[in-house]
Amino acid sequence: MSDVSTGFSSPGDHTGIRIVVAGDRGTGKSSLIATVATESFPDNVAPVLPITRLPAYFYPDNVPITIVDTSSSLESSSKRNEEFKRADAIILTYACDQSMTLSRLCSYWLPELRQLKVKAPVILVGCKLDLRNVQQPMSMEQIMTPIMQQFREIETCIECSALALLQVPEVFYFAQKAVLHPATPLFDQDSQDLQPRCINALRRIFTLCDHDMDGALSDAELNEFQKKCFGTPLKAEDIEGLKRVVQEKVTDGVNQHGLTLTGFLFLHTIFIDKGNLESTWTVLRKFGYDNDLKLRDDFLPVPSKHAPDQSVELTNEAVEFLRGIFRLLDTDNDGSLRPSELDKLFGTAPESPWNEAPYDTAAERTGLGNLSLNGFLSEWALMTRLDPSRSLANLIYIGYSGDPASALHVTRRRSVDCKKQRTERSVFQCFVFGPKNSGKSALLGSLLGRPFSKSHSTTTTDERFSVNVVNQIGGNKKTLILREIPEDEVKKYLSSKEFLAACDVALFLYDISDEYSWKRSRELLVEVARKGEETGYGVPCLLIAAKEDRDPYPMAVQDSMRVCKELGIEAPFPLSVKLSDLNNVFGRIISVAERPHLSIPETETGRKRKHHQQLINRSLMCVSVGAAAAAVGVAAYRVYAARRNTSS
Repeated sequence: MSDVSTGFSSPGDHTGIRIVVAGDRGTGKSSLIATVATESFPDNVAPVLPITRLPAYFYPDNVPITIVDTSSSLESSSKRNEEFKRADAIILTYACDQSMTLSRLCSYWLPELRQLKVKAPVILVGCKLDLRNVQQPMSMEQIMTPIMQQFREIETCIECSALALLQVPEVFYFAQKAVLHPATPLFDQDSQDLQPRCINALRRIFTLCDHDMDGALSDAELNEFQKKCFGTPLKAEDIEGLKRVVQEKVTDGVNQHGLTLTGFLFLHTIFIDKGNLESTWTVLRKFGYDNDLKLRDDFLPVPSKHAPDQSVELTNEAVEFLRGIFRLLDTDNDGSLRPSELDKLFGTAPESPWNEAPYDTAAERTGLGNLSLNGFLSEWALMTRLDPSRSLANLIYIGYSGDPASALHVTRRRSVDCKKQRTERSVFQCFVFGPKNSGKSALLGSLLGRPFSKSHSTTTTDERFSVNVVNQIGGNKKTLILREIPEDEVKKYLSSKEFLAACDVALFLYDISDEYSWKRSRELLVEVARKGEETGYGVPCLLIAAKEDRDPYPMAVQDSMRVCKELGIEAPFPLSVKLSDLNNVFGRIISVAERPHLSIPETETGRKRKHHQQLINRSLMCVSVGAAAAAVGVAAYRVYAARRNTSS
């Protein structure tokens, strides 16, 4: 594998790099900038230089550089801090002949950058190298190592002399390199090993290049990889030399079939250790990775929604691919995947997407904590609904080889489904509203087959999701997503015009034995109904009379029937999660979602607005008919008048 750093495509997405130079007064900032721009030491230099630009051809990466000089005065701190926040890289200078300026880097400048939460890489530059005391006992490495260990944001250190024209261009080259080819995403200085994300990305690349899937890159596969990334083939003796170097250091880096994954990773460790990060970044970018070691947007053709009430689902092709992956990973044929098998699945992704909220607790698992097939497919359906780009990226990470554009599709608008009185969706999202202790968490748990627990009665304030496949009468299967909406967050959510657009069904739970619970649930129902009427995203609603095992609040039944009749929705649906008496509530929710034109509540205000609009439409129609009749009358009179004139 070649380690050349030239001849590759665009280094990331940078069309220009902004470098800010700062440091104590008298450390040589302005002289450094002037010297690199003119390639000569200036006789006179201003205290603070205007913006200086280096053309794209100045360095091999062909990216132009903008250099910003700064003043070290307190009066200029506000302007300087703004420049720090805009910087792609920061050069901090000290004078090699003034030890105090070096100490100030640790006591002032580096802590200042941390306080500002600046994320740009930092280059420490010792200026005036020609004035340093040659009798100094400590080397630069001895001085800088403890500083770099304390401040990990430091990318590299270098000393230079503007007067002697020594290593001045290298200063800005290293700053540019820190932006275009950053070390931190690739290498962990503490463990002295490749970063986990880097390993996973290289593992995916290795798998893609191992066409015969024998666990090694043959000479032909290595050559194809080399041509793809660097544009030039390897000679036979180069390949043999490369494998020999690997085998000397890592015994299992080469086998009878060729270069193994272990050897492939070791080669990149060598590149990085030698400071040749360009080669590893060239490989990563050729396979679509950005600086965060995730696939770039241009590698993810996610279909765009044209309206908020559209959603994104997996296509049948993608679902069948996932079923095949599940069967492949389920080596013991027990119908579930262990956590270790899931880790293996996402071993070529930046990380497992399901180890964090909301996915970590959203799907059905076995008593041993394994993921069933329904749970597996449900997790993918949830991720596709919430974050289509991430879902598509992970499909590609785990080996989806079809056209990425064929993996996802956008559903029809829900407003169109209402007009056509049917829907073609296979994944439905249900918002679960209700006051505290109304049974929302218990309902979400029951969708996942979890038995009732007293912990369900504990008040939760976080938004949560549950998702599972629901079997319907006739053998049809739909995926249901329950999204618990915390009571305290309802007002904030409803302030967004498009909040209800993502909802297929709204569920309103109340404790049948509690007067406040019923009244609060009724209030929430009316608030949602009004919001739907105002925004045009009216949503089918269903009242759930929860905790039916308790004695009902006397007025709850009568009052709830009256409210449902006034709003034009179905009577409350009774259930008891504690008694496992769910009355097929999830099938009922799906049934309501499949008929999006029904069960949409209508308030008195909404009815009046609708009636008023109908009157306006009728008036406009009468005016139109009258105008048409008048036009016909005028035309008839003209014909009559013409005939009369002719006859006379």
